[in-house]
Amino acid sequence: MTAERIDLPRIDDFPTRRIGAYRVRQGRPFPHGATLVPGGVNFSVFSDGATAMTLVLYRRGDAEPLEELPFPPEYRIGSVFTMTVFGLDLESLEYGYRAEGPFDPARGDRFDPGAILADPHALLLSGRDVWGVPPDWSKPYQYRSMIAQEDFDWEDDVPLRTPSEDLVIYETHVRGFTRHPSSGVAAPGTYAGLREKIPYLRDLGVNCVELMPIFEFDEFDNGRVNPATGERLHNYWGYNTIGFFAPKAGYAATGAFGMQADEFKALVKDLHRAGIEVMLDVVFNHTAEGNEQGPTISFKGLDNATYYMLTPEGYYYNFSGTGNTVNCNHPVVRDFVLTCLRHWVSEYHVDGFRFDLAAILDRGPDGAPLPNPPLLEQLAYDPILRHTKLIAEAWDAGGLYQVGHFPNYGRWSEWNGKYRDVLRRFLKGDEGTTGELAARVAGSPDLYGGRGPAASVNFVTAHDGFTLNDLVSYNDKHNEANGEGNADGANDNNSWNHGAEGPTEDPGINALRTRQMKNALAILLVSQGIPMLLAGDEVGRTQLGNNNTYCQDNELSWFDWTLVDANAELLRFARRMIAFRHAHPVLREGRHPLGVDTTGVGLPDVSWHGVDAWRPDWSPGSRLLAVMRAGRDADGAMDQLYVVMNSHWEGHDVELPDPAGGVWRLFADTGASAPHDVHDPGAEPATAYPGRVYVAPRSVVILTRSDD
Repeated sequence: MTAERIDLPRIDDFPTRRIGAYRVRQGRPFPHGATLVPGGVNFSVFSDGATAMTLVLYRRGDAEPLEELPFPPEYRIGSVFTMTVFGLDLESLEYGYRAEGPFDPARGDRFDPGAILADPHALLLSGRDVWGVPPDWSKPYQYRSMIAQEDFDWEDDVPLRTPSEDLVIYETHVRGFTRHPSSGVAAPGTYAGLREKIPYLRDLGVNCVELMPIFEFDEFDNGRVNPATGERLHNYWGYNTIGFFAPKAGYAATGAFGMQADEFKALVKDLHRAGIEVMLDVVFNHTAEGNEQGPTISFKGLDNATYYMLTPEGYYYNFSGTGNTVNCNHPVVRDFVLTCLRHWVSEYHVDGFRFDLAAILDRGPDGAPLPNPPLLEQLAYDPILRHTKLIAEAWDAGGLYQVGHFPNYGRWSEWNGKYRDVLRRFLKGDEGTTGELAARVAGSPDLYGGRGPAASVNFVTAHDGFTLNDLVSYNDKHNEANGEGNADGANDNNSWNHGAEGPTEDPGINALRTRQMKNALAILLVSQGIPMLLAGDEVGRTQLGNNNTYCQDNELSWFDWTLVDANAELLRFARRMIAFRHAHPVLREGRHPLGVDTTGVGLPDVSWHGVDAWRPDWSPGSRLLAVMRAGRDADGAMDQLYVVMNSHWEGHDVELPDPAGGVWRLFADTGASAPHDVHDPGAEPATAYPGRVYVAPRSVVILTRSDD
């Protein structure tokens, strides 16, 4: 197709050529993607190795292209093809690219002009607009790029900038949170549905939701079936990104109408109004294109050798465990990641990011860890991300484990896997845990000294692994429904079923399991660092022993809202524990305790105790540890707490230290029956016996000091 030249007196605002049915002019190389300009759309796409590029236009839903517009050679600036097209119908437009170039996999090149490629910078993608609706697999272009309108009214929304040490994070799945029939929302499984549950989150007391991946992905890219039912399994979790700039359309009640961006923005705005920050779980370590046998969606066909880590033979390094590894520290890819995060912060008002398998972001093109990884440094110092929370999952599937020494540049926090592991072992009653538990409760100064407790994101459970209920109900994983012969999922769960594998009618076992769940919540919420709860743990949600529900879009994964009433005792305990944390600044200090009087209250900021006050037992057989915290509250008054953690199968009569001239009051005792297990902060009764407290077998007691 030849380009017909149009002579006009100026070229900055008007088309200068006609290609096919459309008037065009040379565009601007930045920003990449499709950007609205007066009268048209500026298209910009990077490819270092392509010899030619064609813009392919579709009318939404049509199988065949509306028009194909080759980029004239002079519309290439360096390695960027750019063109402004006028007169487009933005409401119905879909687009993609054909990239011509060599097909030489051994050299890293996989160009195929027969493939239509999605725009890596597309702000919206169509093709999976309604969750679970089977696509037309005969279409050659499955994931179509779309233009986003920029007319959302944010009103007075501003970032909350909650201090990191004050956060209580709630990890949840957009679809799973309201998809269950019991949710009672108008649009189950959507951003709008989650929006209806904001009052529940506010009442629970969390002030940050961490959403599992919402970047566009394909729920149908899992080809397995449930061996028992024959039901097709899904990519439920979403850790296989297709569009990094596009919110998942299938999570929107309005996705069929292309309104997913506005629906997600409305969710963020309302969460902010409720005082709740929004953190996104992001996946920059790999993409949905897989290895040599995987599909070509965008990066492979545009510049495979730039975007992926390749072996000298042209194969894909697989440090992610999913087939490929993104070449994150290549300058072009670094810019892509930075631009993406800036987009979510500026356009969606997102408050923070949790980076999946973040150790990969530390690797160079050959996979070796870098001494000064430029991407991590750039994200830490970027001015737009200046007040954005950055949290790393500081390990990867290739064996790089960096908990405690992830390159942080004074900005990064980490999922503290060591906190999870030792707390689980302590709850079981394993020997040799009290010493390490003390370090974790104090904010892990051995790991994060000089960085502060907020560098540690403390958790007992997360989406990947057992729920809290299953942690105390199963000795072994039960992942048969995943279709992988129970070979998937972690084996080192440090779980204990307390005498029966799975559900039981034994009242003694059920009572002990409930107590253990309370113990886990209590210790988590009195530990320094940032606590993170898995959605549903506060009501005892179960996955029936499946510790890897990545493929289970069903009641195994969904939040069962009937549990709010059925397990009201546990929910009440969780709410009051969160309120207690918010009420006591000594639990949320921005520095690690030093074991000395740092606030002039006459007591060390942290001290350790055992059955006898001031005499902790650090022996391997010790299963009881007490900690006293002392400092000042926001008004300058003394804030003094005492926590006794007993994982022994025997109860102990514990001596209490002097409450600085006041009296000890009982906030929580997990060994007591409800409603005496926990009290409202500020309304705690005095202990029955001054100077001593009985701590039941496998229980936690929390005391607070008052002047009367």
